[in-house]
Amino acid sequence: MSKISNKLSNRISLPIYFSLIIFFIFLITVVITGLLFFLAQVFGLLNEELAQDGFVLPIMVLIACTIIGTTISAITSRKMVKSIRIFIEATERLASGDFSMRLQLKSPPEFEILSENFNRMAEELGGIEILRTDFVNNFSHEFKTPIVSIKGFAEVLKNDDLTKEERNEYLDIVIEESTRLASLASNVLELTQVETQKILTNKMRFNVGEQIRQSVLLLAAKFEKKHLKLNVNIQDYELSGNKELLNQVWLNLLDNAIKFTPEHGEIEVNMKKNEDNLVILVRDCGSGIHPEALPKIFDKFYQQDTSHSTAGNGLGLAIVKKIIHLHNGTISCESIPLQETTFTVTIPIGM
Repeated sequence: MSKISNKLSNRISLPIYFSLIIFFIFLITVVITGLLFFLAQVFGLLNEELAQDGFVLPIMVLIACTIIGTTISAITSRKMVKSIRIFIEATERLASGDFSMRLQLKSPPEFEILSENFNRMAEELGGIEILRTDFVNNFSHEFKTPIVSIKGFAEVLKNDDLTKEERNEYLDIVIEESTRLASLASNVLELTQVETQKILTNKMRFNVGEQIRQSVLLLAAKFEKKHLKLNVNIQDYELSGNKELLNQVWLNLLDNAIKFTPEHGEIEVNMKKNEDNLVILVRDCGSGIHPEALPKIFDKFYQQDTSHSTAGNGLGLAIVKKIIHLHNGTISCESIPLQETTFTVTIPIGM
């Protein structure tokens, strides 16, 4: 109710503001004109014949009112015109790429609202520009590194003096870097697809518990390679969603858990029903995430390991977050450095 009244008052305030200005201009004009003619008559500047003339006197009053009213209007309107000029200058600076521009217009109330909306828009555009710059820089780095590596080892392979073992080793590196490059291209394409998707398509009801178990089986070789212990507490619950997209979520979270868990470590996957939601937790006993890094882990290309020595390109969690949001769900992360990290996914059952 208060929001409606605020909107209504904001819509009414500007007409009232201008009406009051016009009224005061008219009132001041009348008062000044009347005072001038009164003083003219008192000091004898207005003779009796002219004062009684029914034609000349009204014309003189009209001319005086026009001159006085125009002068007062010009002085008064300078403030309004000044505010509009400030807004025009601000929009020109914003259009030229200066996202630091802010407005501080206070009256009338509509101008204050305009300032707040303009400042919020400038702040959002500035944030988007920072993200765009970071994306370009990170993408350039991630894309350039494997290409440079492939080029370097391809040049070395031209050397006829290499032993068979050295040649195979360099070929393995070229294959690994090519796979990394292909993975980067696939992830960028995948992220672009889910980011441009506003409405969830291909929805169907399916057993999400069975889907998570299948994801675990797909990654069984990686679990065995690091001799990881897996504790799974998964029930058979059905939900409505895009089965293919959610499958990427579980594979990505499990793959991350394997990647950051040391050998002979432990990974835990739990599922529980909470009112109308399913809550899935994936916990690992890896190195954890630094508190300063937690807010950034869902950003594109962000990696806690700034040396980029860890496999990956920092796009997986960005894709996961977008997919979960398409399902009207949430994902959060809690971490204790050097102990454990837990990702919690909450998804409505009946979308």
